[in-house]
Amino acid sequence: MAGRAAVRDTVLVFDGECSFCSSCVDWLEKVLPVMPPAVPFQSADLSGYGLSDAEARERVWLITPGKHFGGAGAVSALLRHQPDASLRFAGWLLQIPPLSWLADGAYAVVARLRNILPGGTPASRR
Repeated sequence: MAGRAAVRDTVLVFDGECSFCSSCVDWLEKVLPVMPPAVPFQSADLSGYGLSDAEARERVWLITPGKHFGGAGAVSALLRHQPDASLRFAGWLLQIPPLSWLADGAYAVVARLRNILPGGTPASRR
């Protein structure tokens, strides 16, 4: 991504056929100072990332050299790796109960409804 720092050896795997998901990734690429490459799971080497097709369909994944973060945990981890202290703080807050429980619940609702939520062009058409 030109003009933006990337997280080395890290990738964000998302549902490229979901317009809402694609719009969220586009937004993150615009607003976050550090963003890893985002890859639609439909065109990703899932086995190379240690993911099954079912896991990739279920939630977004932040794959780092040391760990896989899924769902709300992926968003939290992405924020914790930002250079901006306020974004890092938000990421840390999102992993602490009861906020982590709320984030997981909100993510589950959004994931279940993602195909009816508004959004932009799917990544597969970008």
